[in-house]
Amino acid sequence: MNRYVVLLMPAFLAGCGTLPQPFLGRPGPQGAVLSVPPPPVLIIPPPHDALLGDSASHLYANDLAKALVAEDVPSIARPAGKFDWRLMARAKLSGNQVVPTFTIIGPTGKVYGQSTGAAVSGQAWSDGNAATLNAAATSAAPDLAQQLGTINASVQQSNPRSLENRPARALLAQVSGAPGDGDHALALDVRRELAQLGVVLVEHKQDADFIISGVVKVLPSPHQSGVSASDIVELDWLIHSQSGAFIGKVSQLHDLTPDQMAPYWGDVAVAAAHQAALGINQVIVNAIP
Repeated sequence: MNRYVVLLMPAFLAGCGTLPQPFLGRPGPQGAVLSVPPPPVLIIPPPHDALLGDSASHLYANDLAKALVAEDVPSIARPAGKFDWRLMARAKLSGNQVVPTFTIIGPTGKVYGQSTGAAVSGQAWSDGNAATLNAAATSAAPDLAQQLGTINASVQQSNPRSLENRPARALLAQVSGAPGDGDHALALDVRRELAQLGVVLVEHKQDADFIISGVVKVLPSPHQSGVSASDIVELDWLIHSQSGAFIGKVSQLHDLTPDQMAPYWGDVAVAAAHQAALGINQVIVNAIP
């Protein structure tokens, strides 16, 4: 049995990207296939400063997400990750009413926009009245969607050549150390997998944002058992910037028998390349400033 272990070791994690194009319109299934994974969404964490209890806070976040989806803004109610675009909802008292407020925050923590919703009954709000929360979310969604579209256009126009606004370009410099046809097969399959993830493969270093190299090491397994003996195969994928700065590393461990690697890797290369490409792509995504 093959054992696949993939470890991502990025040198650093940086916020990724502009408010992406899928925030505009409904791209449909084909658009999802053509976009660079992971698909961008607006994250709406259940608010802690909205004068709501825990249950009502989660309900309100879900209402906001549903209302924004109806306005063609892909949105999910959940805690935000470090590199997510997020909508932070709050609320403040104004007499016997409550006024919802919103802040749009980018992956680097920059505040891109703020808005205020229509005032609602303070009593109904504090009670967590489902109809009141839903009505407040539905009322706020059109203005928020318009603001998000404006932010998207502004960020894209600010630096159209930035990696925030175009696919990453990568050079797979070499794969070395594999027995059989492994060097060739792994390189071919990793290129194919990265292209399917939206990475543009180039042939010259000067055209690349990232330089990828693969190193394969084969060691006898400590659990040798006659004809079923297997080797421990370590694949390390190193990612550097064009200037040579270390970006990250993806490591894989496989238990493979010699006849799975020589003379041909075949489906083993396909499986290894698929997992390697996912890890390499994530390192690249994390490195985009």
